[in-house]
Amino acid sequence: MKKTGASLLRYALEQVGVKYTFGIPGVHNTELYDEIGDSELITPLLVTHEGGGAFMADAISRTTDSIGTLLVVPAAGLTHAASGIGEAFLDGIPMLVISGGIRTDMAHRYQLHDIDQAGLLQAITKARFKVTSQKDLVPTIFEAVRIACDGEPGPVFVEIPLNIGAFTGEVDGVLPTFNKPEPAAFDGNGALGRQLDDAVALLKNAKSPGIFAGWGARFCEDTLVELATLLNAPVSTTLQGLSVFPANHPLSAGFSFGPHAVPAAENAFRNCDCLIAIGTRFSEIPTGSYGIKAPPNLIHIDINPDVFDANYPAKAKLAGDARVVVSALLDALKSSGFKSQVEGGAVQAQIQRDRDAYRKEWFAHDSKGRVNPARFFAQLRAALDDDAFVVADDGNHTFLTAELMPIHKSRHFISPTDFNCMGYCVPASIGAKLAHRQKQVVGIVGDGAFTMTCMELLTASTNKLGVVQFIFNDGELSQISQAQEIPYNRKVCTVIGQAKFSGVADATGCAYLPLNSNEDVADVISEALKIAAGGKPVIVDVRIDYSKRTRFTKGVVATNFKRFDTRTKLRFVGRALVRRITG
Repeated sequence: MKKTGASLLRYALEQVGVKYTFGIPGVHNTELYDEIGDSELITPLLVTHEGGGAFMADAISRTTDSIGTLLVVPAAGLTHAASGIGEAFLDGIPMLVISGGIRTDMAHRYQLHDIDQAGLLQAITKARFKVTSQKDLVPTIFEAVRIACDGEPGPVFVEIPLNIGAFTGEVDGVLPTFNKPEPAAFDGNGALGRQLDDAVALLKNAKSPGIFAGWGARFCEDTLVELATLLNAPVSTTLQGLSVFPANHPLSAGFSFGPHAVPAAENAFRNCDCLIAIGTRFSEIPTGSYGIKAPPNLIHIDINPDVFDANYPAKAKLAGDARVVVSALLDALKSSGFKSQVEGGAVQAQIQRDRDAYRKEWFAHDSKGRVNPARFFAQLRAALDDDAFVVADDGNHTFLTAELMPIHKSRHFISPTDFNCMGYCVPASIGAKLAHRQKQVVGIVGDGAFTMTCMELLTASTNKLGVVQFIFNDGELSQISQAQEIPYNRKVCTVIGQAKFSGVADATGCAYLPLNSNEDVADVISEALKIAAGGKPVIVDVRIDYSKRTRFTKGVVATNFKRFDTRTKLRFVGRALVRRITG
């Protein structure tokens, strides 16, 4: 039988469980859009910019069991989307990237959008395919999804030339069906079994064990809680993995550990003699620019064995899906007759004292008429449901969120991390709201990051998506401007113009609420959530106070300064002093 590539694409996407596609129609993919538009299972969503579409697709993959899918025009559509694709690649997020392509049945050169798309995306995708016939289209999509989700997840690119998508071609009489892959069972034999035995032995001898959990632990929250309870071990998380362990659990110490972490985490891990690291690569941000000191007795669990020993050497290396490996470790500990050497109540009490003291320290800070971040987050947490989704962008507000905003459910906090791309929050929160219309979704975004993708709020209002954007507005790119102040004593290209965000609200059909002081925090947050519940997006313009540094910022600056040689230290300090004196 003969079928168009467009109809085969629709079939394939329905088979793999795609719920939404994001992009903009163009000459090379109009047939694809027309076919997807007839699907009862897939909603194609028009975005204002393909970069926003990529962040929306990212959010779908992070917060649902469906794969986020782009459907874009070739060339410019892909270059616009590249930042979001790169974010997914470095953060380990599955994504299906589909573009149209130039005709392959013509001899003419220099066609519109004629570039090597696979070459363009080589550095930021796991695999790249170009469909050469209609009969290959469905198997290609199935293989692309398998690769995107297998092992350490990531984006996969599929190019569908115009003549394949729009014209008919011969296919087999019975189309294949898609079988969703399941995590491989734990193989307790051989080397992996010996590594498991080594891990159990290390934990049985530990006097102060700890758990460091990353995004790879997102599907094993209950098992992780049980493991932490059995060990009486404090749990800290990476930034991307902030939600994988409930922050309202008494063993939750907070974001990371070491000199850049909040006191609860720094103190809880101060004497850690055996660390279980789960689903983390020990990359720069979660380690505070590699400022943590992991104990020699490190048990490292990750789906990608290439991460083992990359930055911190491990005594036991357990390669596999955390859902399977953590469960196997828990079972092995139980069957070994494990008894914790730690008095759990003392650990929990210390964590709670440190939490309370840090909160008190923040509340005592004089914000001089602006909004105190701790008071803002305390009210926001009180106003949100436990299953609300919180989306943060990249900037100073990210680390304020990590330190001051408890997240109670796994996969309910998302943020750009290793690629660290500004402009993520607005579109990603729209993607999260699209997939979870009955849940509260809020974005925490700096004023600089907001200006990058704020017009995507038109997509939110058009689709009646009541998402709230809390803009932390201080007129600067504060994470970098703070880093400039001490060594340079001046700010270069980090002071931004005073945008009127009420105008953005008018242009995109959003409600606008100013938040100027601590006294208004509770009422404004309540009003914003009430408006959003009616399906209208809301911009809350928060006159934030950034004068108090986060522990992360102070810790990372100190860590990096210590690495400088004496000559460089003197140059930086001397320059700063001269500029301070001379003004």
